[in-house]
Amino acid sequence: MEPVGADDAVRLAVERLATAPPRLGRTRLVCVDGPAGSGKTTLAGRLAGALRAPVVHMDDLYDGWTLTGAFERLTTGVLRPLAEGRPGAYARYDWHAGRFEDELTAVPVPEVLVVEGCGSAPRAVDPWASLRIWVEAPQAVRLIRGIARDGAALEAEWLRWQDEEARAFAADDTRARADVLVDGTRETGAPV
Repeated sequence: MEPVGADDAVRLAVERLATAPPRLGRTRLVCVDGPAGSGKTTLAGRLAGALRAPVVHMDDLYDGWTLTGAFERLTTGVLRPLAEGRPGAYARYDWHAGRFEDELTAVPVPEVLVVEGCGSAPRAVDPWASLRIWVEAPQAVRLIRGIARDGAALEAEWLRWQDEEARAFAADDTRARADVLVDGTRETGAPV
């Protein structure tokens, strides 16, 4: 399967989800995974708009610069409750304070839920996911994007993160399991 641009990815997702049965209770779960800086957040926002769906960002579930525990927090607070037909909730990580917030962010039981971020589509999500999307871009492009967003002082964290995410993706064979591949460097047109 060849990677498509963001416009085609949104169109494909809308088409596929129109006939896909819910696998997470009454909810169709869309996971947008891929390496940091590839364009996942932008694509997830467009998908959420086209699907009228809420988005959960994995950035809110990381305990700082680590993937460890994030998917478990997503599963415990959001996925299991939704699978049982109940609303979910999670504590958001405050990157400035370096800790999780006390107040919980509610997740209603939607028709479609978009979960976006590195580690959103490990093998453990397969029984619940209606659609797995992989967004990619060259490592150098992703690093430039990350430093432009977060500042040069965090370059070492970005390089370490790129190593950690690459190991996780290899262990879960995330790209190969994706239903749609997206080239995060392609220009996008008008919103769908």
